[in-house]
Amino acid sequence: MVRKLREETGAGMMDCKSALVEAKGNTEAARELLRKKGLAAAAKKAGRAATEGVVGAYIHPGSKIGVLVEVNCETDFVAKTPEFQALVKDIAMHVAASSPLYLRKEEVPVQVLEKEKEIYRAQAASQGKPANVQEKIAEGRLKDYYSQFCLLEQPFVKDPKLTVGTLVQEKVALIKENIVVRRFARFKVGEEMADSVLAE
Repeated sequence: MVRKLREETGAGMMDCKSALVEAKGNTEAARELLRKKGLAAAAKKAGRAATEGVVGAYIHPGSKIGVLVEVNCETDFVAKTPEFQALVKDIAMHVAASSPLYLRKEEVPVQVLEKEKEIYRAQAASQGKPANVQEKIAEGRLKDYYSQFCLLEQPFVKDPKLTVGTLVQEKVALIKENIVVRRFARFKVGEEMADSVLAE
């Protein structure tokens, strides 16, 4: 059971053993425990400088859509590992499929957010909702906006139960280094130059 859990999660042997003991042999519960511990460990690494990494590329079959993505880590050694390379490729492929406009929600311009909230408030008002409820509805709908247009908030195309941000945090826990998606560019043949977004 320990070996199987280790293969599935990439966690250390002793971590897997203690998680199984804590979960009384329930593999699913042990996996969830490891995930929570890993995300907590990843949060501690978030402040560390990530100045190494790679620029990955993905060209969609048919060569009509292409993506460049820069993903950073702490050491050149980790940047060359298959796990890190696979993460970069997955993120580039996700960008091709999901067309994010921004890297993170903090980058969405205030005027864009205000315009969206105005639309949500008007929709709520047309349903007869009072002003204070309109505001709550607008705030709630912004989460939907972020999950549609912000890369780190989007459901990951290969596993929609995870956001791209959570995927990165899980890799931080596995690789034991801070990992940062720095920027991306998505190109589509025939798109106007103004429509191609480069997120810094």
